[in-house]
Amino acid sequence: MEKQSRHIFSKVFTNAVLIIFSLSCIFPLIWMFYSSLKEKRVFNADVVGLPSNPTLKNYKRILENPDYHIFDSMFNSLRTTFLSVLLIILCGFIVGYIIARVQFKLNRVIYFVFLLGMLIPIHSLLVPIYIVFKNAGLTDKWYTLIIPYVAFGLPIAIFLVEGFVKGIPVALEEAAAIDGSSFSRTLFSIILPVTKPILTTIAIIQTFACWNEFSFALVLLSETRLQTVPLAMKQFSGQFSSDYPKIMAAMLLTMSPIIIMYFVFSKQIIKGMVAGAVKG
Repeated sequence: MEKQSRHIFSKVFTNAVLIIFSLSCIFPLIWMFYSSLKEKRVFNADVVGLPSNPTLKNYKRILENPDYHIFDSMFNSLRTTFLSVLLIILCGFIVGYIIARVQFKLNRVIYFVFLLGMLIPIHSLLVPIYIVFKNAGLTDKWYTLIIPYVAFGLPIAIFLVEGFVKGIPVALEEAAAIDGSSFSRTLFSIILPVTKPILTTIAIIQTFACWNEFSFALVLLSETRLQTVPLAMKQFSGQFSSDYPKIMAAMLLTMSPIIIMYFVFSKQIIKGMVAGAVKG
């Protein structure tokens, strides 16, 4: 009886802790939402309190004001993020598999060169990359940000894929070769589905990294029509004061694609994260 009571207490305590952690993660989003329904003066008077007279004026001002370019920035971020993540997954998968499976003279050298990309502080390369891009005429293009995003996303992708592929039995590929499967067919029809969990993990990491990236976008883009979401958010802050309810309304609008994507693919994301962690 005592053992059963301890088990119940332990279960209740664990659930209570998890609920508290969950609420701590959800509350900021809820706070942002109801704060976006306040007027600026009401928000300044009571930051945490609920709005007495909720209004959608902040959303209306953002959507009706063409100077904010909110939809253009969302489209730019979606395009850049999608293409960057796609290239990172494709190139990371192919290179990671070759390094893990194909033995050649410079195998380890190439692998460690890629790993060095994880050790170099990204922001220390802002000036050199800007100079190279400026001289090459690559600034202020729709594809400008894709190049550095892929370059800095590949090392972690290759590292994760290489480690995952090493855990896949070689007999799987040998059996495919005996059946007459070509290298490309084995790679994309057999190995690719097996590595889906780790590729999902990479996609999650890189999607948030590309969507939220600010430094390269600030340095490499100067035209308003090409600005991404983080750059668009900068214009809502003034030099001496900020309209926080309007900022929160803009944040919720720009977060909506990521939130929708999460809820649509939540099962696949959770499966991928769990499976990738167990495999690794």
